[in-house]
Amino acid sequence: MADAATVQETPAAPDASVQNIVRTKNVTKIYRMGDEEVYALNGVTVEIKQGEYISIMGPSGSGKSTLFNMVGGLDKPSTGSVYIDEVDVAQLDAYELAWLRCRKIGYIFQSFNLIPVMTALENVTLPMTFAGLTTDEARDKGCELLELVGLGERVLHKPFQLSGGQQQRVAIARAMANDPAILLADEPTGNLDLSTGREIIELMREMNEKSGVTIISATHDMKMLSVSDRIIWIRDGQIAKIERREDLDIEVGSIDGEETGGVSGGQVSHTEQSLRGETPEE
Repeated sequence: MADAATVQETPAAPDASVQNIVRTKNVTKIYRMGDEEVYALNGVTVEIKQGEYISIMGPSGSGKSTLFNMVGGLDKPSTGSVYIDEVDVAQLDAYELAWLRCRKIGYIFQSFNLIPVMTALENVTLPMTFAGLTTDEARDKGCELLELVGLGERVLHKPFQLSGGQQQRVAIARAMANDPAILLADEPTGNLDLSTGREIIELMREMNEKSGVTIISATHDMKMLSVSDRIIWIRDGQIAKIERREDLDIEVGSIDGEETGGVSGGQVSHTEQSLRGETPEE
């Protein structure tokens, strides 16, 4: 396998003329357990272009969730830098960081994280209220977003009245509430069945294409490969490989009549081994 540091210096990348929306430089995250230091991230350098659809993949404990949290401003590196629109996140105070999260980043979580006592519309408009929109402005925009994700007739329904897929659609609408530059999705299909998961992936790709929002997803879902521009493979806190979508040989199979994405040819062993935590053969 190629040395991780070497891979990071020359990653596959889209058009260099497109502006970076996210940039990390030699990021480490160290946790101390007694006298022992555990590196969740160990010198991660990566650039993500505006408008890209990125999937971060790797086995459990690889560091992909830690990298996801760094990019989302949910955690700060022990050393190194994380830049959002060329702003060093580590240098922001609490107020500035809250503004960044509210205005620049939308979050989608595996467990939806909707407020159960609020309607779909109220859940979607809550971030708009924090951003300073009036009640009328927030209501109109919230209805438009729910219409966009296919829930125009469900605006007054509460989460318990919605299916898992519908709840995730509400979460996507909420994430888009303040027109973010970045949409962060943490295992967005993890609690969904195959068919519904595919619908959510297609919806996210549609949002990416229509609005130009950059999507960064931490995921185990192999179906995500077919819509991603690039896949960042994480192992042992380092970038093991960065692959472009067009370099993967992806084929569609089925399980009980439901289409699933897969990787065929020489990439099968790499993909399967990576998710099992084994070292892919080159």
